[in-house]
Amino acid sequence: MTISRHVPALGLLAFAALVFPGAAQAPRPALAEKTAKEFGIDSFGQIEAIRYTFTIDFALGKFSRTWTWEPKTGRVTYESKDKSGQPVKVTYVRSDLASQSAEVKDTIEPSFVNDQYWLIFPFHVIWDDSPEVTDKGMAKLPIGKGSAEHLVVKYPSNVGYTPGDTWELFIGPDHRVREFVYRRGGPKKPSIVIASWTDYKKAGPLLVATDHRGTADGKPFRLTFTDVAVKLTGSDAWMAAQ
Repeated sequence: MTISRHVPALGLLAFAALVFPGAAQAPRPALAEKTAKEFGIDSFGQIEAIRYTFTIDFALGKFSRTWTWEPKTGRVTYESKDKSGQPVKVTYVRSDLASQSAEVKDTIEPSFVNDQYWLIFPFHVIWDDSPEVTDKGMAKLPIGKGSAEHLVVKYPSNVGYTPGDTWELFIGPDHRVREFVYRRGGPKKPSIVIASWTDYKKAGPLLVATDHRGTADGKPFRLTFTDVAVKLTGSDAWMAAQ
């Protein structure tokens, strides 16, 4: 199976594996903790499954892919279309990547990591134990007018898909991310992404910024999340984001 309609990773993150609450964690600034709480980290353990469609519209075209992720089991279902427009669907368990095809290991799983970090990055500021996280105080917004609290998250240079990545979050008084800057640590493109975080919606306890607009290496792009929903423990019903 070949999935040639692959969306280039726009801000591919440092880790292939997720670190959940309960793992060893380095101390984090209070700003990081408050932001993660606003996005629903304290209730993440209630979530059995998350479903969402990730869409990018930028210089290389417009592409979408849909994910269903079961955090407790690591089961992931990927849905998209090949270059002829035919539907493609793949399900795998993240702890069993060694037995998966090269397409899953080299394309689908890195894409899952990328898209899921965009969805819930404030959680990874707390969960991931390797980045250096620094509260820089108030700073001018990179796109909009005014200022916000500036949180810098820098991953080390010796791990992950793109070592040395840096995320700069600009956080409002409500502890919601307003804008961010992503700086890639390696030579792959894009080198820098600047984007807004807007159109916030809640799916159960999960808060999601569903619209991101800005530039990737100076060229305009838009990234959106649609059809966001969660399934909570003990329920078979999906709760759609509103």
